[in-house]
Amino acid sequence: MKGVLYVVSGPSGVGKTSIIELTLKKVKNIVFSVSCTTRPKRPGEIDGKDYFFVSEPSFMKMVENGEFLEWAVVHSYYYGTLKKFVEEQLENGKNVLLDIDVQGAMTVMKKAGDAVYIFIAPPSFEELKQRLVKRGTEDKTNLERRLEDAKRELSFIPQFEYLIVNENLQESVDQLCSIIVAEQVRVKRALDRLGMHKFFENGGGYVE
Repeated sequence: MKGVLYVVSGPSGVGKTSIIELTLKKVKNIVFSVSCTTRPKRPGEIDGKDYFFVSEPSFMKMVENGEFLEWAVVHSYYYGTLKKFVEEQLENGKNVLLDIDVQGAMTVMKKAGDAVYIFIAPPSFEELKQRLVKRGTEDKTNLERRLEDAKRELSFIPQFEYLIVNENLQESVDQLCSIIVAEQVRVKRALDRLGMHKFFENGGGYVE
């Protein structure tokens, strides 16, 4: 049976990375799709674990070769999800989790309607601003740009299936874990996993 694709999105600084890292430690049979980016590596980030850090010419060559499931320009840098990795994992029955920006999520929605879309939001806009300031990775100009982008991104919440308000990290992790597990036991997916969908399509049923 094919795996389930989970798309997690939300504004920069909302805490997606921390939530996802803790969730991956608790949930079985799920892999994280590492994105490619042209942005500089931040302190503590590891190439191949956090992102594949590539040059802009290399990124554009990958675009030309059709290597991305989605790609977008975010805060003046390019980001993209490797199509081959996602497709191979799903075909092999692995569930895949994407951490992508809202623009990228909108693109994936057009291509993968059966994926699960989860938006992570801050408790308030002021709290988001404080988190970005505390992170200390942006100068004043980039900080203002990210805050303006966040306002636009928050307007897309109604297009997602689930909303997690990250006020408490552990609660947010528990909520994401619950969503992942619940989606895997939906009747349609459970029947597919058991190979029983054709049985019901042919008018079958359980007999006591």
